[in-house]
Amino acid sequence: MTTLTRQDLNFGQVVADILCEFLEVAIHLILYVREVYPSGIFQKRKKYNVPVQMSCHPELNQYIQDTLHCVKPLIEKANHAKYLPSVLFLMQNEAEKVVVVIMDKEHHPVERFVFEISQPPLLSISSETLLSHVEQLLRAVILKISVCDAVLDNNPPGCTFTVLVYTRESATRNMEKVQVIKDFPWIVADEQEVLMQEPRLIPLKTMTSDIVKMQLYVEERAHKGQQNAA
Repeated sequence: MTTLTRQDLNFGQVVADILCEFLEVAIHLILYVREVYPSGIFQKRKKYNVPVQMSCHPELNQYIQDTLHCVKPLIEKANHAKYLPSVLFLMQNEAEKVVVVIMDKEHHPVERFVFEISQPPLLSISSETLLSHVEQLLRAVILKISVCDAVLDNNPPGCTFTVLVYTRESATRNMEKVQVIKDFPWIVADEQEVLMQEPRLIPLKTMTSDIVKMQLYVEERAHKGQQNAA
């Protein structure tokens, strides 16, 4: 059996590619399941060997792709390592959370799908089982998202969404200096898009693999028909 160490491949790029592809599928599916957009703009496709709904709206797709393209360097950098003889120093994850926020007409959050991402400190991974094992775990997360409406209340009409990225302070400073995509700058989130008073917490799925750990949960506003207090 062949074994790959973090030195043998561009480990950060591999993990970033896997996670960003997954997050793209997950965001599309969340928007479909939670009926943020009409079902008519979605098409059934197959990802991770299961059917999923993906948007066919060009502007929406571009926004999601641009967002994840900006997130990717943060994930990639987090998986780079510094080596000394017999010692491995892993850099801390710069993107701590990726959050899909569904907001009502007043732009107050009614639901927050939170993806907490971290890396386990393992030194090696099996090249023969890596992708298939991770695919199985990600498939389980996708399946959980596809049925999450069973544990969530209906959202009010006219909802919109945004994607938030929680980073460490050092990453925020670097992001201010480097704009990954022209005309797609990072901005500090508006407080009303972030805060939710006494949300109900609904755990959906936790996955652990040799290359990534992820916890997905939903924060749901208690009374969706009522605006949060100002």
